[in-house]
Amino acid sequence: MSRISRRSLLTSGAAAGVLAASGMALAATPRSGGVLRAGLAGGSINDNWDSRTFDGFFMVAAGHGVVFDCLTEIGADGALRGELAESWEASSDACKWTVNLRRGVQFHNGKSFVAEDVLESFSLHQGNARSPAAPLLAAVTEIRALTPHQIQFQLNAPNADFPYLLADYHLVIYPAGLVELAMVQGVGTGLYKLESFEPGDRLRANRVGSHYKDGVSGHFDEIELVVQNDDGLRLSALEMGQIDVASHVSGHAARAFSDNRKVTLQSVAGNQHVSFALDRRVSPYDRADLRSALKFGVDRNLVVKDVLGGFGRVGNDSPIGPSNQYYSANLASTPYDPDRAAYHLRKAGVQNVALSVGSAEQAQTKAVTQHFQKQMRDIGLHVQLQGHENSQPSAFSAQASAGRATEDWMLSTYYASNALWANSDLGASGVDKMLLAARSELDSTRRQALYEDIQIVLRDSGAVIIPAFSDHLQAVSKAVGTPSTIGKHWAMDNARFAERWWRA
Repeated sequence: MSRISRRSLLTSGAAAGVLAASGMALAATPRSGGVLRAGLAGGSINDNWDSRTFDGFFMVAAGHGVVFDCLTEIGADGALRGELAESWEASSDACKWTVNLRRGVQFHNGKSFVAEDVLESFSLHQGNARSPAAPLLAAVTEIRALTPHQIQFQLNAPNADFPYLLADYHLVIYPAGLVELAMVQGVGTGLYKLESFEPGDRLRANRVGSHYKDGVSGHFDEIELVVQNDDGLRLSALEMGQIDVASHVSGHAARAFSDNRKVTLQSVAGNQHVSFALDRRVSPYDRADLRSALKFGVDRNLVVKDVLGGFGRVGNDSPIGPSNQYYSANLASTPYDPDRAAYHLRKAGVQNVALSVGSAEQAQTKAVTQHFQKQMRDIGLHVQLQGHENSQPSAFSAQASAGRATEDWMLSTYYASNALWANSDLGASGVDKMLLAARSELDSTRRQALYEDIQIVLRDSGAVIIPAFSDHLQAVSKAVGTPSTIGKHWAMDNARFAERWWRA
């Protein structure tokens, strides 16, 4: 993966170099004009413009991919570049970050963008237990405005990855003094101004007349995002010409598009996965033999072959994936051994468990879960699937994740003890302390060793099973032009397709 180094992230000169690039390797010269109609998974009637609630893919794409901006942005090539931030510089210990903000930016209501907008927007998340971004800002002890276009973050420990965290899709910027209204009306600084929004149905937005990304991004005149949570419905709508692009195609459905002359299938290898997490604070999940039974009872190669249709690779129970810098590619996964799994299950004395399944954005998530259920049945464990109404994990839960661009970002979001979406209790494994040490280490070689240690701990004694990493699969009409490099950290070009693609 092409990425800017940690060392160069510490200097504003390197940041400016990133800002000068568009982040796109173009397959053809983009054309301006036209309408993009996208069928997306992950929409809900409860969707709204409060970024603390952004969870399903629809609002991820509609939020920081259409209506709003963040301070930084991850390019299609994986390199970080500024969005509302123009440059940044760190102190020598990476505990203090000074960020220069872009001038001449306006919100859709005409208000000029200044430092106070950042302070008020970030205050929504700091110390807020219901914000998924709160753990990302937990180390921030102070945010202050030095000038109307310069802010400074003070951290309680070094973090060379800090500018990456500012690209999190929850950390969109609202107009100060009008935050509540902006959450109702959808007022941001993005390339597209909201025309209409019907939660659980669709969004329409129009290109703003003048924007700081002019000439680089935002090639469509209009954007229409349609909620189509059913996998088959999205693909049928694409084939009938009702939409131009469809997100979250399953591996088996992808095969049907291999000979379709009107549709291009994008297969992008990233860190996407489904995890099965046990909370070891709750019986019987506190039993090491039960966790061992689950790990040995999963045929990971079969998951990739039969469930993902070959569009993926075996996982080793760590969320640090192939697109992360410190991914340990040579770390062997737990082997499939049904006899050994049955042995541990008998020792655990468990025959029945209930698996809570979150809202699935794709048929593939359901397929992985059902396959897991079948493999557990083969070793003598009956797994009862049950849904839950919110994104909070239960004592034994299945969750889908796209992963994150950096190791710290991923682990802080899902694995740290204070994370809203915590997959499991990792305090017993010492991962919290290991995570802090890795985050604070500025030497790349030593940092790599620390992240390798974390991956080993998660594989051997962690309470999360990650059988495989699945590719991002999306179907695109030949009437839509795309860059030759497609972002891999979220589906649909890092959820930035509305900005980066064009009418062919």
